[in-house]
Amino acid sequence: MIRADIAIIGAGMAGASIAAEIGAGVDVVLIEAESQPGYHSTGRSAAFWSETYGGPAVQPLTTASGAYLRDGNFLKDRGALHIADQDGIAALAAMQAEFAGTGVALDPVDRAGLDRLLPGLAPEWTLGLAEPSCADIEVAALHADYLRRARQNGTTLLADAAVTGLAREGAGWRIATRQGPVVADIIVNAAGAWASEVSALAKATPIAITPYRRTMVQIAVDPAAPADLPLIVDALGRFYFKPEAGGRLWLSPHDEIACPPCDAAPEELDIAIAIDRYERLGVGRILAKDHAWAGLRSFAPDRAPVYGFDERAPGFFWFAGQGGFGIQTAPAAAMLGAALLMARAMPEAVRAVDADRYAPGRFA
Repeated sequence: MIRADIAIIGAGMAGASIAAEIGAGVDVVLIEAESQPGYHSTGRSAAFWSETYGGPAVQPLTTASGAYLRDGNFLKDRGALHIADQDGIAALAAMQAEFAGTGVALDPVDRAGLDRLLPGLAPEWTLGLAEPSCADIEVAALHADYLRRARQNGTTLLADAAVTGLAREGAGWRIATRQGPVVADIIVNAAGAWASEVSALAKATPIAITPYRRTMVQIAVDPAAPADLPLIVDALGRFYFKPEAGGRLWLSPHDEIACPPCDAAPEELDIAIAIDRYERLGVGRILAKDHAWAGLRSFAPDRAPVYGFDERAPGFFWFAGQGGFGIQTAPAAAMLGAALLMARAMPEAVRAVDADRYAPGRFA
């Protein structure tokens, strides 16, 4: 039996980051269902940091994470270009309005500007918005750094330990896992796509954290993608792509297919849709499909993350519902979450973030 002050269920980016931020002097165990942390969503990220991604409810967390990520050399400048055909012009205008006053730079790009960045672009694509702050994230390095910090603080990692039961025991919790029982005063639900299943075991507030499949495919294209090509995003959310080594592209149809929590795999139809949408742009032809993969993005009903203690289950702390933005918001989310969990003052980096908007009590 393992005894701990805090048991964190899930050792992906969410669990690893909050374990690191809790700090030393607290007995923490990270409980991971897989043989290695980060097997699911963390290991299948599109790996970009975009202040507009996730919308205005997420932007404060993304922006507040920027300094940590830059100081740690986890970001590499990329830039993003949101493009619109006639149907998407209103969406571009709405994006500008949503982020007005937030400090996020969004610069209009006319057709001539689109031609310079995307030669051969089909004529129906007429307008764009440049997001110069967008960057690539070194996801594996960031996750490894959080795990390293957690280990240095004394955190124990328990792998191959899927949770099979939760029960109140005195003032704390008894956690049944495939590696044996864990007893802890507090549970942190950082289980990603499995967050709702974990909360049901604890008889906590029934927040529907729903997993959605997202498909990525790596393709070789002619002409080869320049290394400095920005992330290209359709204003209506029908695709995005970014360059990869060797002139290749990472391409997604921006799909969101609701599914049970699982080891997600790409569907051929979604891959075909992505390829068709790219070819219709007119910027090049596809020479080969190298490989494809899929990951799960898990959202609460209002698509904002859920951070805080549950009102129904004493000692049960939510750290879930981080959608596809859990990587880019990890530093701020972990600082905010650790402060709420440990009843500490908010760190300066997240003091301006409204923590109440992410509280689980909004679903009570």
